[in-house]
Amino acid sequence: MRAGKLRHQITIQQNTPARNGKGEEIDSWSTFATRYAAVIPLTGRELFNAQQRHAEAELRMELRYFSGVTTKMRVSWDSRLFDILHIANLDERDRELHLLVKERNG
Repeated sequence: MRAGKLRHQITIQQNTPARNGKGEEIDSWSTFATRYAAVIPLTGRELFNAQQRHAEAELRMELRYFSGVTTKMRVSWDSRLFDILHIANLDERDRELHLLVKERNG
């Protein structure tokens, strides 16, 4: 992976539920990792060719491999939030991760 492609800083966040004053569990997101990534808009045709089940995926984020990322996490980029739909370890070589993400509505 060429470093020049990785020009967008993204933050991967994990949910660490907390309790409010009434004892109710509330979502609380903390930073899991901050990395540089290539952010690539996808079209419906690209998703079909990649044989992905998620027609609503809007972006693919390509970054250097690191372990621990799950689909229960989310990505913050450019003051926008994205749900992680799918994680691919490209060629299973532990060199590059591809995240298929969908922007959160509200």
